[in-house]
Amino acid sequence: MSKPLKDILVVAVEQAVAAPYCTSRLADAGARVIKIERSGGDFARGYDDVVNGESAYFVWLNRGKESIELDIKQQDDAEILQRMIAKADVFIQNLAPGAAERGGFGSKELRQRFPHLITCDISGYASDGPSRDMKAYDMLVQAETGMASVTGSPDEPGRVGVSVCDIAAGMYAHAAILLALMEREQTGQGKAIETSLFDGMADWMAVPLLHQDYGGKAPERMGLRHPSVAPYASFETKNGGLIVISIQNNREWAQFAREVLERPDLAEEGPYKDNISRVANRAALEADISAVFKRYTREELSAKLLAARVAFGRVNSVEDLSNHDDLRRMELDTPHGKAHIPAPPARIAGEAVEPMTVPGLGEHSQALRDEFKADGSK
Repeated sequence: MSKPLKDILVVAVEQAVAAPYCTSRLADAGARVIKIERSGGDFARGYDDVVNGESAYFVWLNRGKESIELDIKQQDDAEILQRMIAKADVFIQNLAPGAAERGGFGSKELRQRFPHLITCDISGYASDGPSRDMKAYDMLVQAETGMASVTGSPDEPGRVGVSVCDIAAGMYAHAAILLALMEREQTGQGKAIETSLFDGMADWMAVPLLHQDYGGKAPERMGLRHPSVAPYASFETKNGGLIVISIQNNREWAQFAREVLERPDLAEEGPYKDNISRVANRAALEADISAVFKRYTREELSAKLLAARVAFGRVNSVEDLSNHDDLRRMELDTPHGKAHIPAPPARIAGEAVEPMTVPGLGEHSQALRDEFKADGSK
């Protein structure tokens, strides 16, 4: 792969998911990422041990980095961190509120000392907001932003099954850093960037929020159903497997009615003639579709829907994903063996994904201490 960030040094005092997500993508693009770990390591190392004794979270988010274990409350280690920052292009931290400032590496101070530096603070809530001192973990923010209120079954709210708040904050941080690097090429000046789990998820919640603010009512929880499009839901097949179908317009409905339901008369008249009618008569519509779907196995129905060019998705298990023909993987070396994770989503013509390494705790400590020693040599 090309490495457009090969001359960029990123220093990250990071833990858990949001900041490591951001820096892993910078490392993918060739940046040198030095991961500062507290004594005992990033606590995400201990979330589980399912990948050759390593945490799935840590393996996913820390490829291509160097690890140094520092106790930044100790003067010698704090000075090493300061010397690293002095040489860095980007400094990222996602510690608890106020911890960076107390440690002497708050964004405001660093930007004054190093005008070229791009700083990025990732937090749970905005640093100048009323909730800035609240602890914020992914599921807490899913609850706080209303995400849980539109997720789950009609009977109870649910958590999105992956860490969407952390990932969103890391993605926004990554995009903002790339923009700041581009601007620095023109101005020579860095930027102070801040992203938060709350702000990232609030952006993702824009459509339900606009329904609430302008329509007077947010979408209801409907499980595997769309609140304003029908049929857009899951249906059981003959052998118990579930398939989700999505009909987005009247042309697609006519095709579905004709080729799958074998009821072309439903396309232009009756209670299902347009989306508004289909939503209003959702219960009857879904009952009619279910009666047809239960005549076919999941495999038979998938073939029928594909031939009719109807949008559908099988409700797969994670085991099904692991065996999915479309799943692309990349190879990682971990401290205890090789691992294979999903490959970066962006594919670049003519470039292959290269194997990368996940560092052991403090694997590069001595080399980095030697590199950033007190005489200032690098």
